[in-house]
Formats: sequence, C-alpha cells, structure tokens
Amino acid sequence: MSQPKSGGGRNRRWPGRGQGPRKTAGPTAPRMIAIKVVERVQRAGAYADLALHHALVQSRMPAPDRGLATELVYGTLRWRGRLDYLISQVLDRDPSKLEPLVTSALRVGAYQLFFSDRIPATAAVDEAVRCVRALGLERATGLVNAVLRRLAREGDKIPLPGLDADPMAHLVHTCSLPEWLAKRWLDQYGIEEASQLALAMNSPAPVTIRVNPTQTTRDELLVELKERFPEAVPCRYAKYGIVLGRGDAGHDPAFVSGKFSLQDEASQLVIDLLDPQPGDRILDTCAAPGTKTAAIAERLNGEGHVLALDRHGRRLQLVGRGIRRLGLGGVATLERDATKGLEDLGKDALFDRILVDAPCSGLGALRRNPDARWRIQPKDFESLAQIQRELIESAASVLRPGGSLVYSTCTVTPEENEAIIRGFMATRASWRIANRDSAPEQIRELIDDDGLLRMLPHRNDTDGFFAVRLIRGGRPD
Repeated sequence: MSQPKSGGGRNRRWPGRGQGPRKTAGPTAPRMIAIKVVERVQRAGAYADLALHHALVQSRMPAPDRGLATELVYGTLRWRGRLDYLISQVLDRDPSKLEPLVTSALRVGAYQLFFSDRIPATAAVDEAVRCVRALGLERATGLVNAVLRRLAREGDKIPLPGLDADPMAHLVHTCSLPEWLAKRWLDQYGIEEASQLALAMNSPAPVTIRVNPTQTTRDELLVELKERFPEAVPCRYAKYGIVLGRGDAGHDPAFVSGKFSLQDEASQLVIDLLDPQPGDRILDTCAAPGTKTAAIAERLNGEGHVLALDRHGRRLQLVGRGIRRLGLGGVATLERDATKGLEDLGKDALFDRILVDAPCSGLGALRRNPDARWRIQPKDFESLAQIQRELIESAASVLRPGGSLVYSTCTVTPEENEAIIRGFMATRASWRIANRDSAPEQIRELIDDDGLLRMLPHRNDTDGFFAVRLIRGGRPD
C-alpha cells in the first residue's frame, strides 16, 4: 500500500496527535453506505441514484442520516476530480490505483474535509478509518488516517490549477471534469464559458415542480407551498413551474394529492414546444417514468388521447402510477420498442403530435446525476446516436401531414442533437423546422434563428436541454 508524502502544515481544525481514531467504535451507517455506493459507481459503473436508493431502502435509517448519505454520495461524485487532485498531492501515487474501497473512503473523507462546514475534521478522519476497518481492510487504516490527517492540516494551502494559467488542468482538477469532456467543452464553448458551465454543473439542482392545472393554479399552489417552502418562486420560463429551492417535495401533502409533479424547468419547456391542444392524438415514444406523458395529459384535460410507449414493462408501470396520482385520464400505455417500427399504430389514424424524448448521454443533467461524467465515454455517442436516429425515423412514419414532432434530449453533445436533426432533415424535403415565432411566447427568447431550443445551467439555471419542433409537410417524402 502506498504511503502519503511527508510534510508539515498548519493545523486545520485538528486537535492534536493524541486524539487518533478510536479502534473500538464502529462507523456510522451514512458514511458506510456512501463509501459502498461510491465504490460501486467507480468499480462497476453503477448508476448512483439506483445504487443509493437500494442502499437507503435496505438501511431503514432516519431522515437526517439518509440526507447525510445522499450528500456524501452526490458531493463526492460531483467533486471527484478535485478530490483526487488534492489527495494526490499528499500521496505518492494516483489514488484511483488503490483498492476501490480504499479510494472511495479517501474520497468521501476528503469531501467532508473540503466541502462540509458542519463536519469537524476529526470526525471526517475518524469515521473514514472506522469504515475501512469495518470493511475488512485493516491494512489500509494507517494510510487512510495519515492521508486525511495531512489534508486536514495542509489542504487549504494546496493550490488548484488556475483557468488563465492552464485551462485544461483547471477544468479537470479544479472543476472536476474527465479530460475528454474538458477538451470538448473548451472546443465547444471557449475557455470562460466552459469553466462557467463546469462549475454550474457542480451546483446541486434546485427542487423544481410542475403544477397540475387540472387541480389548481400556480398562484394558489404557491400560497400553499410557501408555508412549507418559504423560498418558493415561479419559474422564469415554464408557465406551470415553481422553484421550491430545497426540501423533500416528494412527500409533501400537495404532491401526494396530485397537485404537482417534480420536473426541471427545461424539461417542462419541451411540453411547451410540443404545445398539445384539446382533441389531439399524441404519441410519446419513450415515456417512462411518465413525467412528460403526464404533462401532456394535463394540457389535454381529458379532451384528446395520449399513447405512451416504452420498451421496459416495469418502468411503464410508473407511467400509470403517476397518471393515477394526478387524477388524469385519456392515457394508454403500451410496452413497445419504438425503434422497431410503428406503422401499425397509425393504420387507423396518424398522430397529430409526437414526442421523441430520446435516451441520451445525460450530460446536460450532471447537476442531478454527477456520476454520468465518469460513466459516459466518447465511444458511447455512436451507439446512442444510432438509437436516436431510429427513434425519430420510426416516429416520423406515423405523424400526419401538418403534424408536429418534437425531438428532445437532456444532453449538450452535437452528435446527439444537431447532427441527428441535420441527418433526418437531409432526407425529408417536405419537412421543416418550426420557426421561433410559432412557439409559445414565453419560450421564444430561448430559440435561436435555426429554430433550436437550448438550455444550459450557467445561462438559465436549468438542466442542459436540447429540443426542436419539426413540421411534416402536406406531401409524401
């Protein structure tokens, strides 16, 4: 096992050498869960939200402990690049080359030292050592203790790479991006904006909701929610959106009774662009878990029909569950892979509007899913783009002449966005991209001269989203 580099430094919240980690007490459950989940993400490419949810359900911890475990997991994954850089300054090897559980314990411990004002350095170090011991890695306790103690003493003196001196190192080590993504964003946005985007992606997303207009109005719900969420304010662009700030909205009485759904503002704007109208027959090709399906049904308010498809039957059940909670009707679900052809769905009547909210890399939603930056690789874009092309081609075959198709993703990669639309339109002479002036007024400023809607967290304080509305012409292609 590698040893930490020697060195002195000031005593950062550290009481003295006599108070080493206690060997008899066990670790706290939130930190054990955090280390195990972070390790699974690193070693097996697990999805952090699913791994954490499973661990929390099994643990039956009280709410404050669940909150701590969640903060440690997402915070550590969000800042992993910076944490590894800081750890490497006091360790004689790359921390990712250690045993995965040891690396994860160091990362979780370092996150507490550098990003949590309410956790004393002594507790962060002590708990990390206890966790490593409880995980059967007694041989690593000395290293973990020494590395974290030195970071507690000297960490504030370690300089981070500056943007002006070395933009790439700044994005990788200071802003916590993988090198390939840092290079892409530098090329795509330039130095200043790439840094702004990276830092915005590292800020936890606020809790944002969509009001169910079939049950209440935004103004009425705001009055009710301000009693429990004093920071609640209307969204800037989404006409049914409210930013709550922080809090557990998923257990709020208004949520349980169907008055609102959890949905980022950018995601809500996709439905604004689709612009469902009473009487429409609408297809949602990739519906699960059903957030956008429900938003469409709310706009129709029983006057129209929505067919929600998904290839995963178990996830499709979530669509029905959400529709029932919201008290909506006019929605049918069908287990179906929309890449395999949909012509039979339109044999009786073609659809007026179609939503292709395509599966994607998710790099626009790093505020919510920070692990995606470490899991996604450039080679993944080709396979994702193939699925996206098949989805839009398949959906186009069942759209009526004059109808609208909205293609959307929660990513910022051109291969999954602009390139898909260019490829599709190259073979569709009678199709056109809807212009800015045809969109609902509240979102027109977000649509560029080419008719493309883009949202970014550092510009709009939303997830990164791409969307475009395509209109099918009146003659066959």
